[in-house]
Amino acid sequence: MAEDTDALLAVTRLLSPHCTVTRLSDGVLIADWKRTRFLGMTTADLREFTDAGSGKRGELVTGLVRAGCAASRGKRCPDASVGRWLRGVHLLIKVFGFGRVLRLLPVVAPAYARADPAPAEEVARLKRAVQSSGRGSWLVDDDCKTEAVTAFVLLRRQGLKAVLHVGVRERPFALHTWTSAAGVCIPDAAPRGHAFAPVLTIDGGGR
Repeated sequence: MAEDTDALLAVTRLLSPHCTVTRLSDGVLIADWKRTRFLGMTTADLREFTDAGSGKRGELVTGLVRAGCAASRGKRCPDASVGRWLRGVHLLIKVFGFGRVLRLLPVVAPAYARADPAPAEEVARLKRAVQSSGRGSWLVDDDCKTEAVTAFVLLRRQGLKAVLHVGVRERPFALHTWTSAAGVCIPDAAPRGHAFAPVLTIDGGGR
């Protein structure tokens, strides 16, 4: 079944390169050859990985982390470090161009099988830190591309769901970029009340 294949790929991405995952008749075998440890997972548990609304998904991942098969979720970026990320992203965009930086996202913000739902308060905290650092820097100067890409990278590196949008407004013509997570947009999706129609959406580290 397609959902079983998707689930198998999700678990494989989560455990690679720590372990190998082999399909069995009623689930998968997880092999940690370095420590000679083996774990079994049923088909029912496997399918939990493709069910974003499942409460068991987090429990399964936690169990795999405690078993040493998967890395724990990345730590949140301290507010004091957000400014450095903003300046670094801004410099990359200036040197390589916005399009090339978007193509680099799979490297700096790789697809993460967990992709836990982002807590709204965590996204709101990041938004405040991004906007405060952006407006306080003469280099960044409240640039939407820099703020959106920085937010997307930091959220994805924590293993949280985030989507980056590039939108367009026809009259007068303008482009705008923002990242959405947990119903919060960084920066605002409609600055000063001007709506932008998304023309490019990046989810899951560049796919």
